[in-house]
Amino acid sequence: MSASNKNIVILISGAGSNMAAIVRAAQQDQWARRHRAHVAAVISNKADAPGLLVAREHGITTALVDHKAFDSREAFDAALAAEIDRHQPALVVLSGFMRILTPGFVAYYAGRLINIHPSLLPAFTGLHTHQRAIDAGCRFAGCTVHRVTSELDHGEYLDQAVVPILPGDTAATLAARVLSQEHLIYPQAIERLVSA
Repeated sequence: MSASNKNIVILISGAGSNMAAIVRAAQQDQWARRHRAHVAAVISNKADAPGLLVAREHGITTALVDHKAFDSREAFDAALAAEIDRHQPALVVLSGFMRILTPGFVAYYAGRLINIHPSLLPAFTGLHTHQRAIDAGCRFAGCTVHRVTSELDHGEYLDQAVVPILPGDTAATLAARVLSQEHLIYPQAIERLVSA
């Protein structure tokens, strides 16, 4: 990335716990001073997303682009891109953003769009990853930070964390263990990108 200001735009649909972890890391580790990087905006497709309040409490600009207001994915993605581009992003970070993005949107942000997935990719792409890992008899699970491509849950892997699957684990207990690792590796991966 260039030496100019590196704006990070985070997309959320819900509580935004990974977003909050990224914001905390950016502030505590002084990304603005050290890397000229900061979280410029948090955008949600849901007006009632609790993460919007969390972002505002940290003094971060927020915006709503409600997917229900659009007749097609393409129209929604165009409006979303217009809002994102107002903030001149170096990185667009998906943090529990529960919308499938169109190939055109993904191509437009190619190289700048990243996501975290709650499995050790390439295993268990898609949904219900924790229950699927338990059902498959896996001894380990985890999470993966990756670049977003038009193929679901593929793209360059930027970081991974491994957690054990314990006897008696449920999808919920495993999810909580994985999420604690997401909160560590997602900010770390982003900091590596903005420090380059």
